[in-house]
Amino acid sequence: MTGQALLKVDRVSKSFARGSGWPARSRSVVRAVSDVSFALRSGEVLGLVGESGSGKSTLGRMAIRLLEPSAGQVSYDGRAITHLSGRALRPLRRQMQPIFQDPYTSLNPKIRIGETIAEGIRLHGLAPKSEIRDRVAVSLKRVGLDPAFGRRYPKALSGGQRQRVAIARALSVEPRLVVADEPVSALDVSIQAEIVDLMKDLQENARLAMLFISHDLRVVRQLADRIAVLYLGHLVEMGPADRVFSDPAHPYTEALLDAMPSHPGAPKRRKIVLRGELPNPISPPSGCVFHPRCPYAIAACKTAPMTLRSAGDGRATACIRDDIELKPAVSGAGHG
Repeated sequence: MTGQALLKVDRVSKSFARGSGWPARSRSVVRAVSDVSFALRSGEVLGLVGESGSGKSTLGRMAIRLLEPSAGQVSYDGRAITHLSGRALRPLRRQMQPIFQDPYTSLNPKIRIGETIAEGIRLHGLAPKSEIRDRVAVSLKRVGLDPAFGRRYPKALSGGQRQRVAIARALSVEPRLVVADEPVSALDVSIQAEIVDLMKDLQENARLAMLFISHDLRVVRQLADRIAVLYLGHLVEMGPADRVFSDPAHPYTEALLDAMPSHPGAPKRRKIVLRGELPNPISPPSGCVFHPRCPYAIAACKTAPMTLRSAGDGRATACIRDDIELKPAVSGAGHG
């Protein structure tokens, strides 16, 4: 895909202070995201994957300035927005819309569905007062809901219906960029496929740029053009979805894929089982932050800086052994 990036995230980091009081040395710093860069073009879906606690949501919120980065720069449509004030950001808010994980908390329980959707249309001056009701009806139909739902309160809707409303609200203001943060993880499996299909159709029809955040690779596979893999706040692999899924370049990506349930007829893969838990982001491991859990780790992994490097076919990986045939380390190696 060619052309200027609609969204550009350049070496973005985010740290949070934990603890309080005096002296200041009693406080700790959580490194949620570390030196991450990526670009997203109009009409493209970038799937951001990783375990819970990897920094996905923090990165997504920084991408649309719901959080300000501690370092680095975010640009939208060629304009740096990293440090814009709330007033300066206001005209751009319509173009950058979030869809949150939990439809039970993302909708105001005291406001009818129709008014929830109308609020954004009215705020951004997208239609005269006489046409807002019709715009709300069109928005509801667009996500497969009868316009009569506009008279209901959120408590009268199922989880899947509420998430459709959340999608309708986001798309009613005609955004160019959507950040969808685990939009189906709170839903029953039977409903997830319906919502994913809906989002795919809406994204393609509107040529939206979408950052789709999920820990579930099965869901991401249905939507994403490219995949970015995040581990403990670090980007460890990025590339075209088909190549990442068929031939992962980083051991962590390989482990995530091995954890996916296989379907009948799928080629058998050597299984990598992750050992231990995600390290503490207050005191992350030196060198490659994945090395304590990596079955391929060598001594250099404990000291070499994590830097994305080309892995061919439009892919990049932070693994220093990407040019070596990976073989599991001798028992006990790489886990010290």
